[in-house]
Amino acid sequence: MRVLVAEKIGASGVGLLREHFDVDEGDHLDRIGEYDGLIIRSATQVTADVLERATNLKAIGRAGVGVDNVDVPAATKRGIVVANAPQSNVVTAAEHTLALLLALARNIPQAHASLTAGRWERSKFSGVELMDKTLGILGFGRIGQLVAHRAQAFGMRVIAFDPYVGAERYKDLGVERAETSDEVYAVADFITVHLPKTPETENWLDDAAFAKMKDGVRVLNVARGPLVDDAALQAALDSGKVAGAALDVFRSEPITEHPLFSYPNVIVTPHLGASTAEATDRAGYQAAEQVIAALTGGSVTTAVNVPAVAAEDLEVLGPFLPLCQDLGRIAVGLAGRLDRIEVEFLGRIADRDTRPLSIAVLLGALGGHTEDEVNAVNAPALAEERGIEVIESKRTSARDFTDLVRVTVDGTRVVGTVLGRRDRPHLLEAMGQRFNLELQDHLAFFRYRDQPGMIGRVGTCFGENGVNIISAAVGLDPETKDSLAAVMVVTTDGPVPPDIVDEIARSDGFVSGTAVSLRN
Repeated sequence: MRVLVAEKIGASGVGLLREHFDVDEGDHLDRIGEYDGLIIRSATQVTADVLERATNLKAIGRAGVGVDNVDVPAATKRGIVVANAPQSNVVTAAEHTLALLLALARNIPQAHASLTAGRWERSKFSGVELMDKTLGILGFGRIGQLVAHRAQAFGMRVIAFDPYVGAERYKDLGVERAETSDEVYAVADFITVHLPKTPETENWLDDAAFAKMKDGVRVLNVARGPLVDDAALQAALDSGKVAGAALDVFRSEPITEHPLFSYPNVIVTPHLGASTAEATDRAGYQAAEQVIAALTGGSVTTAVNVPAVAAEDLEVLGPFLPLCQDLGRIAVGLAGRLDRIEVEFLGRIADRDTRPLSIAVLLGALGGHTEDEVNAVNAPALAEERGIEVIESKRTSARDFTDLVRVTVDGTRVVGTVLGRRDRPHLLEAMGQRFNLELQDHLAFFRYRDQPGMIGRVGTCFGENGVNIISAAVGLDPETKDSLAAVMVVTTDGPVPPDIVDEIARSDGFVSGTAVSLRN
């Protein structure tokens, strides 16, 4: 077999490949039809046209995290495995965070610039110790956990917020678990963000967030530029609320001019979080390992695409895959956190290999809440490293319906099935009440007092704010004798803004409200 290494990946990865295959190095995509495997970094564009000419290609290895430069659907259609190296830069990113943390605490870049400019200003750059200070971590995935471990070596108290990491994981690492980000803001002397970039996390550190922080807090961002509202950070620096900031990432890159660059208490680096020789070498080596596994029949552990459900199970399980993903996302959205997932399969689907369905539930539950993009290969591993317990059970009989899927997240249960000739997913239970509602991409859930006019009030508020309702269903168990237990589910043709949901939930007769989008 022949493998093309289209970009420089480091000698260790190339050497590993040469132990198994004939290897060519360089930009030879014009001869892609000659190769069984391909290794790339970020510059090479593997388009559908390239793949059409790749008649022998069986595996693509991306020496890095993202695969935006690969047409993954086109590769999947042709049976080509696409794998990346998601853990190659986590240590490097964590170490760079600590480097900036120390530099921020001791004013190292400013002192260096002053001294090399011919000034001895020892008193001007007096700093603060890390020992006994509190480090707040927003986002407690792989990188956040590594940062916590290293910060503890400096004698720091560490508190972290990430509702999608199990409580036992916090205990194992000796880190305090914050129930809300506000709890972090209230006590942290330093705050570092390691959240994934999603519509929900964009501008996470905004004016409201800075206002809740301690006076003199220092802020770091080595994750994604859009997580921090630049104007809000600038205002917080101007007011003295924030004593200093260290930024490695920016809203648009590359960038050489920015209002914050002129601030004497702001340290900046040009996205160096993953830039070490070791990380580059590690990424190439891991990508090589995956290509070797794909071409020799081994286990490809970081594939971002996987074969479809086996043909013999597709007719039965196929329609339930999107349902399970939707139920996972709804359950987590309603629970607001994720320690434990219980998945129950009832009916004829219980006779099949339901592992793809359990993975689909994980995809929905974890999607948008991890640094790495979740896929059918890495979802179980991501759940395990976050200390999330996953329990699956089966029963071959189901009451009232041929098949049912129950998903319970930390005591919050949702139930669904597929109905009709087109196997459309339906929600049958949520928030303790039953109904039958065809799922759409966007939903809003309300618990309220069972009294006339409540549905109309929701419809009026949505209409006034330009939110179009597709359908609605209500549930109330008369046996509960609890007038506050009524539940309403509304589906819409677009996302429901959180402020509208909050406005309704705060109004008379309503108890709570939650919006969930199944598709971003």
